[in-house]
Amino acid sequence: MAPPLLSLKDVRLTFGGTPLFEGVDIQVLPGDRIGLVGRNGSGKSTLLRIAAGLIEPDSAERFVQPGIKVAYLHQEPDLSGHATLLDFVEDAFADGADPYRARLMLGELGLTGDERPGEISGGQARRAALARALAPEPDILLLDEPTNHLDLPAIEWLERELARSRAAIVLISHDRAFLRALTTRTVWIDRGRSHDLGKGFGAFEAWRDDILEREEVTRHKLDRQIAREEQWMHGGVTARRKRNVRRVAELAELRRERREARQQPGEARMEVSAAERSGKMVIEARRISKGYGGRRLVEDFSLLIARGDRVAIAGPNGAGKTTLLKLLTGELAPDEGSVRHGANLEITTLEQSRETLDETATLSDTLTGGRGDSVTVNGRQRHVASYLKDFLFQPEQLRSPVGALSGGERARLMLARALARPSNVLVLDEPTNDLDLETLDLLQELVADYPGTVLLVSHDRDFLDRTATSLITLGRDGRWREYSGGYADMLAQRGPLALDGSGDGKPRASSAPKGKPVPRPPDAKPRKLSFKDKHALETLPSRIEELDARICELMARLADANLFTADPNAFQAATDDLARATREKDEAEERWLELEMLREEIEG
Repeated sequence: MAPPLLSLKDVRLTFGGTPLFEGVDIQVLPGDRIGLVGRNGSGKSTLLRIAAGLIEPDSAERFVQPGIKVAYLHQEPDLSGHATLLDFVEDAFADGADPYRARLMLGELGLTGDERPGEISGGQARRAALARALAPEPDILLLDEPTNHLDLPAIEWLERELARSRAAIVLISHDRAFLRALTTRTVWIDRGRSHDLGKGFGAFEAWRDDILEREEVTRHKLDRQIAREEQWMHGGVTARRKRNVRRVAELAELRRERREARQQPGEARMEVSAAERSGKMVIEARRISKGYGGRRLVEDFSLLIARGDRVAIAGPNGAGKTTLLKLLTGELAPDEGSVRHGANLEITTLEQSRETLDETATLSDTLTGGRGDSVTVNGRQRHVASYLKDFLFQPEQLRSPVGALSGGERARLMLARALARPSNVLVLDEPTNDLDLETLDLLQELVADYPGTVLLVSHDRDFLDRTATSLITLGRDGRWREYSGGYADMLAQRGPLALDGSGDGKPRASSAPKGKPVPRPPDAKPRKLSFKDKHALETLPSRIEELDARICELMARLADANLFTADPNAFQAATDDLARATREKDEAEERWLELEMLREEIEG
């Protein structure tokens, strides 16, 4: 076996009296592709910084082979002191090296190199930092969340670039697809110690769950042994004194072992506040277009979203994903076409930008708006400390300022704030950023079980595959198209896109989920709408609005607490009318949806 390029042995580090590392080991061999995984707060980023020589631990044996070049990708790069991004990237090259790759890497990541550090976004700064790490072709690459702020084309390019790189790689990422594609070893940081699987990430989760299950069995046996010894103690110390003293000492040792055992961190528990059910038709967009400065971001796009759909939007940065999302939710008006919302929509948005968080506000005030110390979730009053505990915050953090939180903690706080608001339409803009794998699993379950409709924007392919019932993405002609299923389903329908740009980008026939029309084969003869169907399609929306108004009127009447006592017959009649109107509205919406799908199929 070749000697390691980099070695860390028995790393120990304590922050504020709490041990972060209690004997962590990691070796980086030539050609390694190591995925560094663990819960938020387990110390993954800190360990990577120790490996890069940027942090001194309390104690450790760190060895780097002489002459080895190590590049580290900072999560928050410091670009000060550089006139342009090209200067920033070229600064990483050794004297005499050819810096042609600096401009090459910047170009591949959508930058020219002429941008000035004070005039760019956080995402552009991260891309420049990634170019700086890759361009000099180091022997070891230490990458901390390299896919953050990258769009899907850039993530796939980065996968190819790393796959053909000769560097040994240690990376931290929440992107399961990225980890599965690249890693050959997985190192798990858990409760201050490291565990080396020796296999890629694809085998990690089953292996981790097996370890935790065996730990639970061992803990249960220890608890039972302590209970038996305590029962013996309470029964009286009657045997020979030496034996009694030994058993008392052994019981004390068992109790100490149980007390000092570091438990697996708890899992977040997410509960969404559900509002009253929306109508069956949620959003209808008809031939909408939107542009800025002479550039069309959305062109002649139509879409029908029904209650219960999970519609995802994915595409390159700057292509108009957020614009399309705002058009659908009504935040923006289209230049052409129309967007119609169904009845009784309650929309809650989790924004990608965390700029809406007040850095000086406490966690408690962020959730309550500074009014009291409780939040209402699903109609139940909960103390803010109890609610924050569901999102893995400790009670002592309640009065901490938002500015003191890590990226993962801010992501959880944004989720906590969004999910506390009653909704039947949940809009998630890049919800997976900075979440650990376990919290991502919980978010996926929440999206799957949510009783309303979900609109989401994400670059996480695994998350899209697990949650979306349909995916909207940009075709080769620059127009948005909807495909049934998640990201992998979209690729299967559209076909692979060649690097030279060939491929028609058109959807291909596939089985569609319930509530979505199946694409018609090209030689199939379309059915025509009858006069009756056309009339129903035109008149049903107004009929639905009339029924909705009638339902609101009846509900207001039944809300009168004295109605039943004053006139039981009138109360019963109103109850029957409400049931009838609700049934008629559901039938009208169902019929309108069927006719609208048929119209879309006929029009191609």
